[in-house]
Amino acid sequence: MVRHAEPVMGTVVSFDIRDTAAGLERAVAWLHRVDEVFSTYRPQSQISRLGRGELALADCDPEVAEVLALGAEAERAGDGFFSVRPHGPDGPLDPSGVVKGWAVERAAAILREAGSSCHSVNGGGDVQTAGEPEPGRGWSLAVAHPLHPGGFATVVRGRGIAVATSGTAERGAHILDPHTGRPAGGGLASVTVVGASLTAVDIAATTAFAMGPAGRRWLERRPGLEGFAVTADGRAWWTPGFAAYGLLPGGG
Repeated sequence: MVRHAEPVMGTVVSFDIRDTAAGLERAVAWLHRVDEVFSTYRPQSQISRLGRGELALADCDPEVAEVLALGAEAERAGDGFFSVRPHGPDGPLDPSGVVKGWAVERAAAILREAGSSCHSVNGGGDVQTAGEPEPGRGWSLAVAHPLHPGGFATVVRGRGIAVATSGTAERGAHILDPHTGRPAGGGLASVTVVGASLTAVDIAATTAFAMGPAGRRWLERRPGLEGFAVTADGRAWWTPGFAAYGLLPGGG
């Protein structure tokens, strides 16, 4: 077993590897490279220079075009509630809503390519897993409660799953409605999504949160995804298939 915590991309990415850690160094290097290319806080990053018109897309690393394509597809699938310009159509380029989940999922893929089949990579609460931590037992991933610091809203369990949460607990009202450029949520405190791909669930959690109450119906129509939400008044809702993964309020 190898455990490692790496400060990168404005958060801490934690590795829990239950077999070979041969790919760990390369996975960590990948995350730092992503930070260099995509950080909107670095004036000379490729994404910052692209946004200012100082760099053409063709001159960027190919991953930049990949991330922007993922963002464009997410915008179409989410009726415009997800955007790489979250401050509005004329706002600055900021694909951060794609980058973290995508980067962490790719880090997990690097571990798999190096021979690991049992690991968890956790980027600030957004988690990609592979296999199981020990024979016969899946991963148990606690989801922080947005209204009760130190408490858990639910625990998600499974093998080879990905989990992401969007909400106001860690960074306040930072998720914007791209249609208006104003804080989103519509009475939600957090939305957690579970599926196979961290890129997909991270984007879906942000989209559903930005939609507010309509996010529930939208998630129910997304194949392979299940969701759990905590409302601003402390209630909860979940999609029909979520019970296969998560503990429900009242022990259900």
